[in-house]
This record gives sequence, C-alpha cells and structure tokens, in this order.
Amino acid sequence: MLSTIDLVVLACYLAGVVGFGCWFARTSGTTEEFTAAGRSLPGWAVGLSIFGTYVSSISFLANPGKSFAGNWNPFVFGLSLPLAAWIATRWFVPFYRSTGEVSAYQHLERRFGPWARTYAVVCYLLTQLARMGTILYLVALALLPLTGWDVRVTIVVTGVLVTLYTLLGGIEAVIWTDVVQSLVLTVGMLVCVVVLLLHVPGGADEFLVTSWQAGRFSLGSFGGSLTESTFWVVLFYGLFVNLQNFGIDQSYVQRYATAKSEQDATRSVWLGALLYLPISAVLFFVGTALASFYAGEFGTLPQAEAGGVKADAVFPHFIATELPPGVTGLLIAAVCAAAMSSVDSSLNCSATLTRYDLYGRFVNGQPTERQSMRVLYAATLFWGVLGTTAALAMTRVKSALDAWWNLAGIFSGGMLGLFLLGLLARRAGNVAGGVGVVAGVTFIAWASLTKLATDENAWFANRLHGNLTIVLGTTTILLVGFLVSLAVPRGEERPDETERAS
Repeated sequence: MLSTIDLVVLACYLAGVVGFGCWFARTSGTTEEFTAAGRSLPGWAVGLSIFGTYVSSISFLANPGKSFAGNWNPFVFGLSLPLAAWIATRWFVPFYRSTGEVSAYQHLERRFGPWARTYAVVCYLLTQLARMGTILYLVALALLPLTGWDVRVTIVVTGVLVTLYTLLGGIEAVIWTDVVQSLVLTVGMLVCVVVLLLHVPGGADEFLVTSWQAGRFSLGSFGGSLTESTFWVVLFYGLFVNLQNFGIDQSYVQRYATAKSEQDATRSVWLGALLYLPISAVLFFVGTALASFYAGEFGTLPQAEAGGVKADAVFPHFIATELPPGVTGLLIAAVCAAAMSSVDSSLNCSATLTRYDLYGRFVNGQPTERQSMRVLYAATLFWGVLGTTAALAMTRVKSALDAWWNLAGIFSGGMLGLFLLGLLARRAGNVAGGVGVVAGVTFIAWASLTKLATDENAWFANRLHGNLTIVLGTTTILLVGFLVSLAVPRGEERPDETERAS
C-alpha cells in the first residue's frame, strides 16, 4: 500500500491538474475557444501537448517492458520522427492552416465525396473509443500492484476526472494540462534513471559494459528480411504510423489550429517529435537497467508465472517496492499523467468531430452558437461515459480487445493512403479514391486476419512481418488510386457540393 506521503503527492497532483483544467472554463465559452483555443496558443505549449499525446500510459509502461525482455529494436520507431516531422511541416501543417478548418476530414468530402469524410470520421471515432478504453484499463491495471485499488474504481475515478476538466475547459484545458503532465512525466522518468544507476549491481560502468556486450542496446538486424523485426522494417513502420499521426489524426491536426501562427504550429511539430526521441530513449534505458537490477530474481515478482515474469509488470513492481516515499507518489502521478494527457485529447477531438462532421453535416448545417456549445458539451460527456464504459468492459473481455484492435487496424488503415492520394494525385477523384481504399483495406484485412485465423504455413497466409501491413496497405491505395485516376480522371466539383462539405 502507498505511504501517507505518496498518497498526499498523488492527491495533490490529481487535484491540481483537475482544478487547473477547470480554471479554463472561463475562456472556453464559444465554439472557437472550445475547439481551437481562439487560435492563440504559443508553439512551445502546443508542442508539449503533442509530446504528451505521444507518450500515453501504453508506451510509458510497455517500452521499458520491451527493452527489459529484449533489446532496443522498438526504439527505431522513434528514429523515423525527424523525417515524418519534416514532411508534416513542409506539407501537412501549411495545408491545414490554409483551410482554416478545425476538422481533419472536411476536405476529404470536397476531394472525394461525402463517403470519404464519413468513412474517416467513423473510423477515427471508433478507434479513439477503443484507445480511451485501453488506456483507462491499462493505467488501472498498472496502479493495482502500486496502490491496491480496485481496477474498476480506478477506471471510473480517472474517467470522471478527465471528462470533468475536458468538458469545462475545452481544448485549451487539454493543452495546458498536457504541458504540466509532460513535465511531471519527464521528471519522473529521470528520477527513475538516477535511482537505477545508483543501485544496479556492479555500478553504472559495469552495467553499461555488460549490457552492451550482451546486445541489450542493439537496434536489430540491418538485413533485408521482410519476415523479421529488422531495423528497416521498424523504421518504415514508424514512418508510416507517424505520417498517419501528423497527417490525418484529429488529435494532432486540431492542435495545428490552436497555434497562433503557422510558424508556431511548425515549431510545435518539431518540439513534440524531437522531445519524444530522448524521452523514448529514457524509457528503453529504464527497461535495460531493470533487467540488470533484477538479474536472477525474476521469480520473486508477484506477477511471476511458472518461474518467469511478465515484462510489462516489472516497471510497476520497481516503482512500488524500490523507490523511496514521495518519489513513488511522483512516479504514480507520472503514470496517471501519461494516461490523462491521451484521454483528454481523444475526448475533445471526438466532441469536435461530432459537432462539425456529424451534427453539422447531417443534422444542422448552420447551428447557432448556443446549439454548437450544447452539442460540444453533450458530446464530451457522451464520449467520456462511453470510453469509461469500454474500459470497464475490457476487464471482462480481453480477447475481444485483441480482436477489436485488429479490426480497427483494418478499417482505419485506408485513411492515410486516401489522404496522401488526394494530396499527391491531382487527377484522383471519387472513383479512384473509392477503388484505392477498397484495394488497400482488402490487403490490410488479408494481411491481418490470415495471421490470426490460419496456419502460418498455408499457401494463402501472410508471411510478412506485421509491421509491414500499414506500409504496404497505404502503398496499395496510392498505386491503385493513381492507376485508376489515369483511366477515370477527376471530374469537376459542383459548387453546392463544396459549400455543403464546408
């Protein structure tokens, strides 16, 4: 159980974050303020918010587990960020800033027709629902050995607190609380590194030498295999995922709109991307140090099974048993920070899309300011309740969660390819986009489901590494869409369609 000082630290952090977020209720009374913070925020704050969205509780706990059990091969994912950030600042940020739109998907209707916008919005909302549920569930699971609190109670309390300040403070509360939470997360991780280096067997020098000689810092093979998690497979996977984040993820695109200028939006992308690299390295370093710290003691951990240990459980166990009072509370606050900074973003962005792409598109195209705010408040509450409910459901149906993530990958996999097709192929229109998405999603479905449902030696099974699915799926959409556009060029848009799309 937590000591009194740890409870005080955690309680003060949670109360401070929620109170700070609710304080922005005074500046979020209009649609523009609630969804875009009046387009007045500095680039450094938006950048820290982007960084906070990147480092969810999933990566906060999973990355140390990956390097604890293996090496630094997954770290290569982050090495693609500088290139993805350059592409984003060169094309994506200027594009979205020029449209002036808060939604990331309104332009898809003008480019390919209503189906494209609806497809992207529905995929995003369903994916965010699963993401919120996953994050709330995992943070409650991680806090169980640290606090002894019931998983369901933790889910409900966390869900209520995040929904409360997001509902009252809007996107400005999301961004400024993300700034605070990013700082807490960074400080917490650095404290862990110091404690580990002071206590690893043989000291820091011996730890670094033996870990290097054992290949614990390896980035993976540089060979050309497409069936293994090589350096190149992870690098290309990271590039495409990060392009998807910067290019079509509402959580990122909406932040571009909150910056007070295009230059600030550009700085925010670079800050978020470049800050994630060293912090990601710290997370992997912690896992490697934990492997040395617990060498020969795996069977003593409470999550041990058959003499082994679940890698993802090692970091929470270290926090609960090895850190001094007060520091444990700080690290638990960092775990909560990683979760809250991701969920609040998903809530506000889901509410924004509900207002602009569902209510504004299908119910009331010209709502009053009062009607818009009612929709935003109701949608924030709706998605908060739904996300918390999804997390509670995951405590019972874990296998369904695994299946859902595979299905979500299939349906959302076509979004990046469709966006890039519209950006790169000027001739591509409704038909080219539709055929390209069908081809790409079909490939992604085959690549994903045959790995789950068939013998890996079957003639029709996918033998490529799973990380290549999004890479080849996106490429399929681009190639098929481009070829179809040569045969069926884009037709002229009707003015009424353009007006309706906006």
